[in-house]
Amino acid sequence: QVQLVESGGGLVQAGGSLRLSCVASGRTFSNYAMGWFRQAPGKEREFVAGINWSGGSSYYADSAKGRFTISRVNAENTVYLQMNSLKPEDTAVYYCGTKTPWDTYYSESSYGNWGQGTQVTVSS
Repeated sequence: QVQLVESGGGLVQAGGSLRLSCVASGRTFSNYAMGWFRQAPGKEREFVAGINWSGGSSYYADSAKGRFTISRVNAENTVYLQMNSLKPEDTAVYYCGTKTPWDTYYSESSYGNWGQGTQVTVSS
């Protein structure tokens, strides 16, 4: 099992930036591709960004392209989500998860070991 803990959320004005962190403990972090998802009130959890085990490949939702960057430091057991040019519609709880090998990056069902989430609120 892998335990994930997200942090870095908060309240920010539109146009601002935040960097989310997801720290893993337990089994070897570098074995896993990782993903960030978010869930707004009354909505389903949706894919934001994913990254392969080495950090050499990354994947983004259309809403995140050009504004968000996913990265990882395996030596620190950490995956990051740098979010720039934030918009009120980015307001959500953000979760990280480990991806099952060979499954698509874009589906929630491909992931597990979810953390508790971190709240991001963007004011207009």
